[in-house]
Amino acid sequence: MFKIIIVILICTVVGLVVFSAVDKLSGVITDTSTTNHSASASGLSQLYVTISGEVTRPSTYYIALNSTLGDLIAAAGGATTNADTYAFDTSFVLENKQSFYIAPIFDNENVCTSTPISKVDLNAADKTTLMTVSAFGSVISQAIIDYRTLNGPYKRIEEIKNVNGIGSATFEKSKNNLRLQSPDQ
Repeated sequence: MFKIIIVILICTVVGLVVFSAVDKLSGVITDTSTTNHSASASGLSQLYVTISGEVTRPSTYYIALNSTLGDLIAAAGGATTNADTYAFDTSFVLENKQSFYIAPIFDNENVCTSTPISKVDLNAADKTTLMTVSAFGSVISQAIIDYRTLNGPYKRIEEIKNVNGIGSATFEKSKNNLRLQSPDQ
């Protein structure tokens, strides 16, 4: 009887390892039937993009040219129920070597909270409102507005790293407090 239990246990472990490997591989899209002129000109047949945050399988994916953020989210197993749909645009067309963060609605550090994270709309907030984000002071808030005025609306929250004075550290501190539109739009 003891031998049967050990054999079943070993088969279960092997099965879990195999299914885990298959699950990771299934997230990679290899369809290259569409073309992207700028990517094709550089010899690319697929895009290499990373997604993190509120998706089922955060990872780096090879995905077909002309794919959208919605396609990438689908490849990553879909957005979680905690994903803030106002913080990303599924119609955004991907470019090679981009990375995307899907922000949460509720703080993952505090599982008992029922209050959503306070968010600021990058495309509509004034300087005072932007300054409510702890990572943004007066100068950074004005720089965010100036960038928006010069370049048009933000298309993804990672775009704030293009603003003078905002680097990876500031982005990491503020990424959960940003969105691209307000719920009332």
